[in-house]
Amino acid sequence: MVRSGNDARPDSFVDVTASRRAECFDDVRRRLHALPAQLSAEIESPRGSFTKVRSDGRVDFVSPIPVPYNYGFVPGRTGGDGDPLDAIVLGPRLERGQRTHATVLGLVGFVDGGAVDDKVVLGTAPLELRWRLSLRGFFVAYTRFKRALALARNDDGQTRFVGLAVRR
Repeated sequence: MVRSGNDARPDSFVDVTASRRAECFDDVRRRLHALPAQLSAEIESPRGSFTKVRSDGRVDFVSPIPVPYNYGFVPGRTGGDGDPLDAIVLGPRLERGQRTHATVLGLVGFVDGGAVDDKVVLGTAPLELRWRLSLRGFFVAYTRFKRALALARNDDGQTRFVGLAVRR
């Protein structure tokens, strides 16, 4: 908390952290609305798998829990980290290497190693509350795991889940 201006009254405190979080989430919403209504994705890690494979085929890490979604990337689109834009495809398990075309339902705002690393959420049905809660819970846990992984790898940079922006 910092004081606003020269005013020393307790009611003039401003929560800079909350203000910055709201600003970051507004950025996620803007990035979501800049995306087209539909995108194609290629699956790297099918739903239920434990291994996260990078777009170049290398294993990025082995998860202690199975991935609850099909995870991949959007060919031809680059994320803020310089890698292909990450994609989460809801629905039944798809095979590694399979391409699918679906509606853009939302965008997971994520920062990994200090770089924007959003994940576009794709599916064929509206993003129901259960999916929104599931995505949020998963990425809160995923953030903790990625922070521990960064410590083990001596990687610097901030890692955080910014939030889930939903297209209405």
